[in-house]
Amino acid sequence: MTTENMNFGADVSHLLEIVTHALYTNKDVFLRELISNAADACDRLRYDAIQNPALIKGHQGYEIRIHTVAKERKLIVRDSGVGMTRDDLIANLGTIAKSGTKALMEQMKQAGAQGPSLIGQFGVGFYSSFMVANSVDVVSRFAGSDDVWAWSSSGNDGFNIREATDEEKSQLLSTSGTAVILKIKDDASEFLLEEKVRIVVTTYSNHISLPVYVGKDEKVAVNSASALWMKPKSEISEVDYNEFFSITSGSIGVDVPLLTAHWKAEGKIEYTALLFIPNLRPWDLYDPSRKHCVRLYVRRVFITDECGGLVYPWLRFLRGVVDSEDLPLNISRESLQQNAIVDKIRSGVAKRILGDLEKLSKNDGIAFQSFWLQFGAVVKEGLYDAPEHRDDIFKISQFYSTHSMTMTSLDDYLSRMKEGQDSIYYMSGENVENLRHSPQIEGLKQRGLEVLLFTDTIDDFWLPIVMDFKGKKFVSVTKGAIDLSKFKSESASEEENKLEKNNRSTLITFLKSHLEEWVSDVRVSDRLTDSPVCLVASDKDADLNVTRILKANQNYDAKTKPVLEINAGHPLIDQLDSMAVISTQTESLRDAADLLFDQALIIQGQPVNDPSAFAKRMANFLRRGLAA
Repeated sequence: MTTENMNFGADVSHLLEIVTHALYTNKDVFLRELISNAADACDRLRYDAIQNPALIKGHQGYEIRIHTVAKERKLIVRDSGVGMTRDDLIANLGTIAKSGTKALMEQMKQAGAQGPSLIGQFGVGFYSSFMVANSVDVVSRFAGSDDVWAWSSSGNDGFNIREATDEEKSQLLSTSGTAVILKIKDDASEFLLEEKVRIVVTTYSNHISLPVYVGKDEKVAVNSASALWMKPKSEISEVDYNEFFSITSGSIGVDVPLLTAHWKAEGKIEYTALLFIPNLRPWDLYDPSRKHCVRLYVRRVFITDECGGLVYPWLRFLRGVVDSEDLPLNISRESLQQNAIVDKIRSGVAKRILGDLEKLSKNDGIAFQSFWLQFGAVVKEGLYDAPEHRDDIFKISQFYSTHSMTMTSLDDYLSRMKEGQDSIYYMSGENVENLRHSPQIEGLKQRGLEVLLFTDTIDDFWLPIVMDFKGKKFVSVTKGAIDLSKFKSESASEEENKLEKNNRSTLITFLKSHLEEWVSDVRVSDRLTDSPVCLVASDKDADLNVTRILKANQNYDAKTKPVLEINAGHPLIDQLDSMAVISTQTESLRDAADLLFDQALIIQGQPVNDPSAFAKRMANFLRRGLAA
């Protein structure tokens, strides 16, 4: 019998060190990983057998069996799944973090074939075994093959592979499957106790949908071996839900669900859903390549967790399962993308989750606030690309505003609108506190007009599409001229400003000429009460914050110039106007004009055009001021 010695893939030694000593802090999870891999292998065989029944000829049934051999310090995990060929063992176990199912799907994608997309990651999870084992042997027979192969490694430099002995073949449960044999370390002796193994199975794998037996000849499964989502809610405890959430989210001991939604849809289409919203935001929530974590089953048979159409992208934080009664078992991944039943399920899931979130907002404000701060920006993506759910999304949407330090809904904003107000005023930017003190909203606050403060990037993209809410148009306070004349000012300075409006023509003419490279217009502002100047976009251009976002993220060059608005009643503007009436050729007036524009840029959160010149002008002004 020939034994082949092989090296692991590149950097395996370093990766093994990370996996076995740093990736997991709880040693129990190695068993969870092995059971999960075994369950995936059974799911894969069950799926493949739909197309090729010969694969399960003589098969004894799907199961996972775990037992110990204390005298030999062995823990053995066996399954009756699809098994692996020699090449599979080398490819899947010879390279850390190489997933056999991932490779399978890549091959199928290239070939245009049909098949499952399994959740197994038979790579990093498998190598967690070396947390508790000095060595690991894997014996496997691929479905439909007579060959049995044995893979062995101590987790150091490499592994060896050979044909299995008769004794090793006897470890297999059925006509196909895998046996993983761990030689347990001295400091992990607890895993040689079958009672300990039972505790781990019931803690982490109780709801694996096939039986898990602990004991070589045990007849009673340790786990429930049933689909939790198919049970009546009255028979499921909070502990059961939390355990299932941990399994589906991979957050054992780290997180519990903020909201659990469990229902059965009946009618034209039938499906059962058990979905969770986590408390903690995933680190990669805003990664464009991130997929949702909702698994699709068809009549209790796992199909895929990569069906992009099953959950809207703006609900990608959901965890759990959806089990359809109407889809065919042999449906391909490609067909799922354009399937009418999947479309209806997606819409039904969205409607239910949004409804549950609306109830949460009314019944538990603190919990809902926690949700919104974590996931609100993602949900608002639906305002952009899911118009059919826009009204329901608006019901739960929360925004900062000038009304108070707490967030508000749009309905509450409408209830506080002043008589004669037909617009919803808003300003967008990066920081809510900076927005609260923006010069562009001074005039509105002075008139008691509430301004919504948008700080999420997505806000600047749904607003041009949505346009209005319940007939009230969204109006940016940093774009175009705003007529506030019908709202009575609460400040005498505003009336003074109006009186001065026609008396700044000389200064305005000078500023238009001197700053023509940087601004498209200069005009007296209705917005300003305390600040001397501010910048706004013209009516025909994009909002200033949209331009900033596009420039920062897409190297967008709008080649547009903002409008400079001046506060006609401000003492500084009054003084500069007097200087301009005498002469527009003085160095002080030119420096003051440049500093005003730089000040407007800084307030807007933009860099000045020439930092060195700005510093020099500022120093000269300080020198002249101190000398006066």
